[in-house]
Amino acid sequence: MKKIKPSKALFLQWYEDMMIWRKLEDKASALYIQQKIRGFLHLYNGQEAVLAGTLRAIDPKKDKMITAYRNHVQPIGMGVEPKYIMAELMGKKTGVSNGCGGSMHMFSKEHNFYGGHGIVGGQIPLGAGLAFADKYLENDAVTLCFMGDGAVRQGAFHEALNLAATWKLPVVYIIENNGYAMGTSVARQTNVTELHKLSCAFDMPGKAVNGMDPIEVANETAIAVERARKGEGPTLLEMKTYRYKGHSMSDAQHYRTKDEVAEYQKIDPITTVKNVILEKKYATEDDLKKIDSKVKGIINDAVKFAEESEFPAGEDLYKLTYKQEDYPYITE
Repeated sequence: MKKIKPSKALFLQWYEDMMIWRKLEDKASALYIQQKIRGFLHLYNGQEAVLAGTLRAIDPKKDKMITAYRNHVQPIGMGVEPKYIMAELMGKKTGVSNGCGGSMHMFSKEHNFYGGHGIVGGQIPLGAGLAFADKYLENDAVTLCFMGDGAVRQGAFHEALNLAATWKLPVVYIIENNGYAMGTSVARQTNVTELHKLSCAFDMPGKAVNGMDPIEVANETAIAVERARKGEGPTLLEMKTYRYKGHSMSDAQHYRTKDEVAEYQKIDPITTVKNVILEKKYATEDDLKKIDSKVKGIINDAVKFAEESEFPAGEDLYKLTYKQEDYPYITE
């Protein structure tokens, strides 16, 4: 497998993408405080290198992605326009889930993004199911199934990995280990703090990856994806990352110190990418400011689009729960 190497185009794309993701989450946080976004809100700030790197290892036109409820930016990475994510966050009809999913249930079959799941660990067996379908249909496609470090405590995790390994399914399981399951540190949850070692129980390859470095993420994910595509089965990758915000907006974060957060912010993936760009003279500070301005416009347009969109009507629940042709007695 040819390793992914730094290049001007790659790093400038990463910078723009990660800035869009970060600023969308920042804006979502502000809108939540204004009560324009309701319910739960789980932000991705700090973990952007995981998504940026894994996207380089797949073909979004045929490969699939599924994750948990920290899921606003992944569909954007798969090709969904930010305005449809913002509309969903605000519960509008133009959102990716027609305004009925909200923060925790983003979904876009068109872009091979299969959620957005609010049940802890619920997406893990679904990832195996997507991969089973692709193997059965000989689609030459691979599924990336993301989860948090707390989700590996679910029985479904072990059941799904067992089946995936037994049937050699084309799935890559990715633990985004940000150190805390809500407010419980990994060390307080388990005797096995190196979570990738859980793969040993299923005779499956497992590896720890620096989840703050998009190059390392891209290369290690590419190895796992290539292995899965060749029919050699799944891999478990533990991306060691960090979230700068609380578990959700209601998290008071009493379980960690401000100094701890500040230490991780020194290796912020966006800052790291920016430093490479400047050191290698891929772009100047002025060039990056132009990208920042472009990103600001994209986010402002997304908010405007969402605010001007309509809320779904009550009767839309019937249309969105069942296929109309299967239930002809459900009428307008």
